[in-house]
Amino acid sequence: MAQVIMLLQWCQELQKVIMLNPWLCLFLLLPLLFLLRVAKREKLNLPPSPPKLPMIGNLHQLGRLPHRSLRALSAKYGPLMLLHFGKTSTLIVSSAEVAREIMKTHDVAFSGRPQTRAADVFFYGCVDVAFCPYGEYWRQAKKICVLEILSQKRVQAFQFVREEEVANMVEKVRLSCISGAAVDLSDTFLTVSNNIISRSTLGRVYVNEGSDENFGGLSRKVIDLIASFCFKDMFHFLGWVDTLTGLVAGLKNTSRALHDFLDKVIDEHESLMNNDESHMKDMVDILLDLQKNGTLGIDLTRENIKAILMDMFVGGTDTTAAAMEWTMAELVKNPTVMKKAQGEVRRVVGQKSKLCEKLINEMVYLKCVVKESLRLHAPAMIARETCEAVKLEGYDIPPRTRVLINTWAIQRDPKQWEKSEEFIPERFANISVDFKGQHNQFMPFGGGRRACPGLSFAVKEAEIVLANLLYWFDWNTLHGDSPEDLDLSESVTLIIRKKTPLVLVPVMPPP
Repeated sequence: MAQVIMLLQWCQELQKVIMLNPWLCLFLLLPLLFLLRVAKREKLNLPPSPPKLPMIGNLHQLGRLPHRSLRALSAKYGPLMLLHFGKTSTLIVSSAEVAREIMKTHDVAFSGRPQTRAADVFFYGCVDVAFCPYGEYWRQAKKICVLEILSQKRVQAFQFVREEEVANMVEKVRLSCISGAAVDLSDTFLTVSNNIISRSTLGRVYVNEGSDENFGGLSRKVIDLIASFCFKDMFHFLGWVDTLTGLVAGLKNTSRALHDFLDKVIDEHESLMNNDESHMKDMVDILLDLQKNGTLGIDLTRENIKAILMDMFVGGTDTTAAAMEWTMAELVKNPTVMKKAQGEVRRVVGQKSKLCEKLINEMVYLKCVVKESLRLHAPAMIARETCEAVKLEGYDIPPRTRVLINTWAIQRDPKQWEKSEEFIPERFANISVDFKGQHNQFMPFGGGRRACPGLSFAVKEAEIVLANLLYWFDWNTLHGDSPEDLDLSESVTLIIRKKTPLVLVPVMPPP
């Protein structure tokens, strides 16, 4: 009884101290809370990590080519590795087996998307599909993409756009061929990709060079700004430094120009919808129809529409152009493969006056070439984020941990691929591997819930562009350099691009 009375007296005295000295109490509690947090963290069985520096963590180990640096670190610390970039813990996955476990067994837990300053500005608080947090809105928004604007039927409906733009491209190359001029294929691929996306998405190509209506230029700026180093994302308390570096101004100015442009496009479409019901529907029309009918499980505002349209450009212009650029570079560097691919294309087309998409299905080797190029040159690494705590390979992965699946490393893993660093399209001839991430040693478009919904559109575009370039022209290196000496150095922003432009000399083949 005496002990109970003493305890009550002690509690009363403690209450007085708290009432009279709240700041002293807080000062005493903070170290206690810190110790409890450290103790809890020490109990977790976290994946192995390289030694880190104070404050910056492992940022200094990323280098200019992160996909290669991360593969080198994984070779030392294992295929599941935890790095620290500023305040952010990032799980690096370099194994097909672990990627399979993430995308299938624990797909929901790993379906989050980290929120960044750039994505928040460009996509209206991330109400698009690519950068949207996982949840009911994301599920409905992705359903719109998969079932309405990027369905197989819809992709097929835009066939005439691809064929017309490819015909325009071929004519421009033919003029260069006649004059004996070299062709910058890097620029050619970016132009044709932008034109196809513009016409399919917005209804026409906006070509006012140097103005805010040049949507291709704006979308390239968006990609570069998303990939720019952001202090706020790495060190929240240093977010003000982004103002000094000019990042904040760049984000605001580009965002303003971009959204003014899209507002103008949507206004034009709304006017056409009210006055002309017979015009060919593009993606803006489809989204406006869905908004008008109001049958969705989400409120589709103008901001939502603009964010989804932005995904089409960010995800479908530079990535597809880079894929075509790498494929053509590999063909030039490997003349035997080039000759075999051209032979197939020319045999299939025969005496026909036009190379249409229907003929592509007969070009089995060309399809192998595209797959092998995407295996060696995965376009990008897009971060995921854990929505909850999860066990992976026996390790504890806390919630809100960023996750980078190093597709580039997995698709070059010698355990998965024989002669993994060599360009050998024949490896795909006798195995059934698609682009849908079902085989996690090959996933250039991701996998699981977060797989790219535009893969069918991108593949069809790449195949018809490449088939036409192989059919109509032979290709020589600039200044007669040896094909084997072609530079395949890389440059990384959000996308793994070829560092130097691919400039080749087109030649009309003999009749």
